[in-house]
Amino acid sequence: MDPLKEDSAPAGEKESEFGSDAFLSYASADAEVAKQVCARLEASGLRIWMAPRDVPAGAHYADALVRAINASRSLLLILSENSVDSAHVSKEVERASSKRKPIVAIRLDAAPLTPAFEYFLSESQWVDARDGLDAAMPRLTDDLRRLVSGARTGTGGRAERPVPAVAAQVRTRAPMLLLAVAALAALILGGWWLGKSQGWWARLAGATTKVPAATATANSVAVLPFTDLSEKKDQEYFSDGLSDELIDLLSKIPNLRVPARTSSFYFKGKPSTLPEIGKVLNVSHVLEGSVRKSGTALRISAELVNVADDTRVWSETYDRTLDDVFKVQDDIANAVVTALKVTMLGDVKARAAPTNNSEAHLLYLRALEPLRNQGGSYEYLIATLKKAVELDPSFADAWVALAGVYAGGFVSEGHGTYEGVRREAVDALQRALALNPQLATAHSQLAAIYYQMDWTPAPARTEVERALAIDPKDPAAIWQKGYMANCEGRFDEAIALHNKSRDIDPLQADNYRQIGNADYRAGRLDAGIAVLTDALQRVPGAPTIHYRLGLLLLAQHKPEAALAEFSLEQNSDFHLLGPPLALDKLGRKDEADKILAQALTQDTVVNGAAYQLAIVYANRGDTDRAFQWLERGVQQRDAGMLWMKYDPILRPLSHDPRFKTILAKMHQS
Repeated sequence: MDPLKEDSAPAGEKESEFGSDAFLSYASADAEVAKQVCARLEASGLRIWMAPRDVPAGAHYADALVRAINASRSLLLILSENSVDSAHVSKEVERASSKRKPIVAIRLDAAPLTPAFEYFLSESQWVDARDGLDAAMPRLTDDLRRLVSGARTGTGGRAERPVPAVAAQVRTRAPMLLLAVAALAALILGGWWLGKSQGWWARLAGATTKVPAATATANSVAVLPFTDLSEKKDQEYFSDGLSDELIDLLSKIPNLRVPARTSSFYFKGKPSTLPEIGKVLNVSHVLEGSVRKSGTALRISAELVNVADDTRVWSETYDRTLDDVFKVQDDIANAVVTALKVTMLGDVKARAAPTNNSEAHLLYLRALEPLRNQGGSYEYLIATLKKAVELDPSFADAWVALAGVYAGGFVSEGHGTYEGVRREAVDALQRALALNPQLATAHSQLAAIYYQMDWTPAPARTEVERALAIDPKDPAAIWQKGYMANCEGRFDEAIALHNKSRDIDPLQADNYRQIGNADYRAGRLDAGIAVLTDALQRVPGAPTIHYRLGLLLLAQHKPEAALAEFSLEQNSDFHLLGPPLALDKLGRKDEADKILAQALTQDTVVNGAAYQLAIVYANRGDTDRAFQWLERGVQQRDAGMLWMKYDPILRPLSHDPRFKTILAKMHQS
């Protein structure tokens, strides 16, 4: 695995060791020139990160480079014949480009650039130093200073107020806990094939967020992950669970805007300021706090802060026991509503505790924690949730969670058989609905199974509408309804619904992905490129976005640009599935064949990306093989097959009788 394609954060290393105005990239043969450039820039007051000088003692070298590129405000490239031929310089430039870092190049000679370098540097600032450094340095210094000017603080001179430090960055698309993985089911079953190699719970890659300023909604609050202050620091699953449940509770208040979990937890472990968080999430307030748990004793502290002036609006500390945790959540939610003066909209509704068994609740939280951190096995999740419902068979949320794990495990990792998994998942959902017919999450997850696994649109639509009638703000139901509209060619409706979902969860990359999908299939290519570019600015490194940008560029008859975009894709399967599409259009069939042959050696591709393989063969005019893979997609219940009817690359196949036969099997004729 290429370390420059992975985000890593070794314990004990401080972000200040990596942050700089510019990361200096150079070939070893240009080391003396690089040292001169670095010395002159630093003499002017700029902060430059240069390896090996700035690699912390004891740090893993490649990991240090990754972190330094991520934390630097720009990349400064010593551009020469040596660097063009350097593999590690190419990776550093690619990494910076994928993170949307500005790139400044100082050119030492007239060496021709490779196509990849031309693409990566197409929007870069260049300084010509072929006549010597003395003439070039003043301009380079001024250009770099202007580039990073004003970027060092986002506080307007006020002291930064960092988010409480926690152990790990958020990398996953996990559901809100009381939603009990209904959102997980919708996103996994709707787009599971987007990132299989990262685990079926993986959704986001940690990175710097760049979002244009927006006017915050007055009645809006982001619930930040509460900090674990327990003595052994081993209760993070509990503190995160508390935050999740508060998000769910507050999101049900009419006219109170509460960003969903993915967006609120995006800042976990990042030294972001409140103004930055407020701008990105478009909120006027944040709720933050801490949890100290010892045995059954709890101390929960919470405070509501006004983002605009960093003032504390309300704070409270609760000393309770585990049995009182749901009552504390209700108290905090009501206090927030009161402090925001939205009580005229209705207080937080009294609710029955999801479970009266504190051990079952802890097992439930322990099972869902791995979904946030890409850990834990399928077997562990199933066993833990089964234990929770054994301890409390009336724990409806745990039944919904169990159904989500069954369905997600089958769809993305091939656990079990279709018949067996469907039986277990639907049985769990029916148990949940027998306990609570008004559980919107169970209805939305049932809709996902009907649509993505069973391919039966009618009952899926019925369940989605039931979910939305119960909870009009249920993110899983909104997403599912948009996904169905997209699959069925109602692109304007799909975009409207996913825009609504995006407002709830602005840092969930899949919302942008689905809007881009709709634009691509509707032929609105410029709009699709714009929305996916926006996604990468907000969530750099999000899986399959580069692949989809490549598809859009290919549709614009720009195979060179498409190839460069496909090459940036960080998902290992799609990194292989994209380039053959562009290479075939460029007439480079031998190269395409080589990459395709490599893809066909991957089990995750052969057993999980039949639809994408069909696209490759259709694109090269091999109709018979395209249909072979489409038939295999039907046999595998590949959720990607739901895109078939309106896929631009498959359009030439649509008049073939085999095309209509497959659609009939999928109830899409």
